[in-house]
Amino acid sequence: MTLVLDYLLVLGAIYAAMLAVYFGTGFTLIAINRRHPERRIQKHRDGMKRQREEILASLKALFTSSVLLSGGYFAQTQGWVLFPPVDLSWWSFPLMFAVCFVLFDAWFYWGHRILHLPALYKFHVPHHRSIAPTVWSNDSSTTVDTLIEHSFYFVVWFVLPVPALSVFALRLFDQISGMVGHSGFEYFASKSSRYPSPLICTTFHDLHHSQFHYNYGNFFSFWDRVCGTVHPKYDQLVRSMEETGEVPDTEDTKVKATG
Repeated sequence: MTLVLDYLLVLGAIYAAMLAVYFGTGFTLIAINRRHPERRIQKHRDGMKRQREEILASLKALFTSSVLLSGGYFAQTQGWVLFPPVDLSWWSFPLMFAVCFVLFDAWFYWGHRILHLPALYKFHVPHHRSIAPTVWSNDSSTTVDTLIEHSFYFVVWFVLPVPALSVFALRLFDQISGMVGHSGFEYFASKSSRYPSPLICTTFHDLHHSQFHYNYGNFFSFWDRVCGTVHPKYDQLVRSMEETGEVPDTEDTKVKATG
């Protein structure tokens, strides 16, 4: 019984932290976006009419994510893992953060691709009802969707000697960058977010929501480029924003789906 209570305290603390980050990031981005309407990506659509539905779905999805993250962390604290964590130091924190960063991006890409298969798409389609995504869309997912994409946060503790802070930092970065990536407003398009750089900007994932069959990656475009699922006009769009300083309407980028 003591173990159960200890775990519930960990779960409650992590869920509270996730909610604080979710609402804090969301309201901050909305305030910024209202001051810069010219940065809207899909100029002909406004997804904010779905915000109540998205927030309610997000409360459930964030709880599922909290169960996964807290379950893995608690297992590590009890020694129920293959390897004890390396001591936290100036080198172990960034090293394990980077390792988890790269591995999670691969996990997310393939989990996301699987969710687009006909047999599983019904669990992912609620997320895609947000054709013009907003800051609240990032976690607007079903339980199955969240389990597939976020089980990494449960598994990683068992198979890698990760310091807890490295995984928590990854989850924090993933949450904030995911909400920025769903915000529907572009501020980060630059040479660093197009080929040959593997990094991406908000337009990358926005194209996935408006056209569905491209840009499955989370942090990088690497797997999309290797597997041929990157939107064929993505780099052109980013270059255009670099040269003009303006955000073009992505309605003009529609192409026939290839995968």
